[in-house]
Amino acid sequence: MENIDPKHVESGEAPKPIEKDYESHKEDPGPAKPAVTERDENGAGSVLKWILPIAVIIGLIVWLALRK
Repeated sequence: MENIDPKHVESGEAPKPIEKDYESHKEDPGPAKPAVTERDENGAGSVLKWILPIAVIIGLIVWLALRK
């Protein structure tokens, strides 16, 4: 069986609320507000929607050409 660090195991508890007073919870803080509310405007998802199908098509063309 794998060695699993007990700090990184899901506990089934509700997630911590957004942190508002970091100083009082310095030992075990919750997530910051920007980490929860920030929009992913410049993410890689929109680019991958175009690159992956093109790469698959090119791969199929190369595979079919080299197969014969």
